[in-house]
Amino acid sequence: MQFADLYQPLSDDARSRAQKVKLLICDIDGVFSDGRIYLGNHGEELKAFNTKDGFGIKALINSGFEVAVITGRHSQIVQQRMTSLTVAHIYQGQENKLQAYQQLKNKLQLTDEQIAYIGDDGPDMPVMELVGFAVAVNDAHPLIKRISHYTTMLPGGFGAVRELTDLLMLENGKSLTSEGTSS
Repeated sequence: MQFADLYQPLSDDARSRAQKVKLLICDIDGVFSDGRIYLGNHGEELKAFNTKDGFGIKALINSGFEVAVITGRHSQIVQQRMTSLTVAHIYQGQENKLQAYQQLKNKLQLTDEQIAYIGDDGPDMPVMELVGFAVAVNDAHPLIKRISHYTTMLPGGFGAVRELTDLLMLENGKSLTSEGTSS
């Protein structure tokens, strides 16, 4: 099965970049969620996550990839969700995402070209300019789309992460059918 059979044509450059990836780093707000934050009268915060994205993350991890999140906000909801997906590298409250990126890269002993990052807005730009495979969600800010090697068909919070995990798995010879669990 080809990626284009499921989503959209993939450039030779994007294909080549995807084949080198060992680590996927994701932003949260606007990528795993639609970017909206619901606040209750008593300070509670709610976010919606897509189970398709969760399946994709688990499948990617089960296929041998590393997965991390780097987010500017700090939220117990994010901690719970990422822990349930078995994401081992969770960096929250990172106003300077580049610092967390460098720590993670050194910890895992990877090169920039072995790392993919999916983002949607300005705080993601410094990391996206370094990684080997920069991906923008479909509804990302135009500046983020401009520096990306690939833009998803799907918007943040509505399967964009799953689209990227499918891309990485297919371009690295992995099956899409049995590696994850619904989450």
